Amino acid sequence: MKIIGISLNHNTCDLNLREAVYLNDEEKSKLIYLLKDKYLSEGIVISTCNRTEIYGVTVSPEISAKDLRDAILKIKPQIEVKEQNYLPMFACSAVNHLLKVATGIDSMIVGDSQILGQVKDAFLFSEEHDFLKSIFHRLQLVTLKTGKRAILETMIGNGAVSISYAAIKVIEKIFNNLETKNALIVGAGETGELAAVHLKDKNVRELAITNRTEERGKALAGKVGGKFLHFHDFRSELHKYDIIISATSANDYILHFEDFKKAIKKRKGNPVVVMDIAIPRDIDPKVAGIDEIFYHDIDSLKVIVESNLEKRKKEIPRVKEIIEHEAVGFFAWYNTLEILPTLKLFREFFEEIRSDEMEKISHKFDERQLEKIDKMTKRLIGRVLHNPTLELRHLSENGKDYEKAAEYSQIIRELFKLEEK
Repeated sequence: MKIIGISLNHNTCDLNLREAVYLNDEEKSKLIYLLKDKYLSEGIVISTCNRTEIYGVTVSPEISAKDLRDAILKIKPQIEVKEQNYLPMFACSAVNHLLKVATGIDSMIVGDSQILGQVKDAFLFSEEHDFLKSIFHRLQLVTLKTGKRAILETMIGNGAVSISYAAIKVIEKIFNNLETKNALIVGAGETGELAAVHLKDKNVRELAITNRTEERGKALAGKVGGKFLHFHDFRSELHKYDIIISATSANDYILHFEDFKKAIKKRKGNPVVVMDIAIPRDIDPKVAGIDEIFYHDIDSLKVIVESNLEKRKKEIPRVKEIIEHEAVGFFAWYNTLEILPTLKLFREFFEEIRSDEMEKISHKFDERQLEKIDKMTKRLIGRVLHNPTLELRHLSENGKDYEKAAEYSQIIRELFKLEEK
């Protein structure tokens, strides 16, 4: 019985491979069915845009991380995963890695706020598929506790660390209440989508999307409960919006100084926040010279992002302290699972000898005398086994001495032939 894991993540795979190994719910179900009982007695599968990982308890000592990789390739037979593309993990390293993932310090963006929820969902998915038993039930509690402690006790999740979110935080400083504001997102790519989702979370009064590809623009509008504006005539609607965020892949400006001069005139002096978060820029930077416009481009927002990332990175040592504390506690419990059967067999072995000897002398003493001898021999056995029992428990509960405890346990089994019994 050992905990192992495998991780294919942003440190070991390029984007193409990460996308190729991503598992949807149907594929995760198939993988769990394949893993269950053949490779792992219990475990979890995590699959996000930046990582696909398996953690579990092996059904036999021979099972390796390579077996887990091969299981993934049975679900994804069309891809190639080389040895350098995955990280094999065993025992402490597997648990520590899972806790790093849950706290966000192993994320591409340090302190990723979404990953703890994704890890929680992975545990629930395993439970629904009867793949969560005693060890991973315990690990679930420890993992979620560790993630919550990192959020509450450190600043690992503080501050905007994506350009889209940084833009929203700046907008919030300009407009105290976004619930009274109308917003327009120009571009329905990943950056525009993130900005739209963040604005939806802030409950803006009205959210509109425009995009060259109508299908994609309408899809995003539907996702965030907004309306779609046709790209060829959205400029005539600029004056209706207090917030304009542009994030297209155009090679040249799509919004010019004159577009905003006309819009501001119609707004009768009401200010507008303009965020150009495209590379290259979508908006002529001359619009910054218009009094009623608060203008930011990606360079000014990067300063905010880099500053916040630096602050988060400074919190990593504190998060690691939390991880170490919780991991030690988990292994103090886990390591006893293998030692306790040995201790039970050990005591049963001596109790059997004691009972045999009591049986041999039972006809030589009366009932009262036998009772005294019975109590005395039980105390004797207890004292003989007291120190070995305490020492094995102590070693097994100390993660650093666990290998010694396992070695002693095996020696006891061999010396007293406990395996045969």
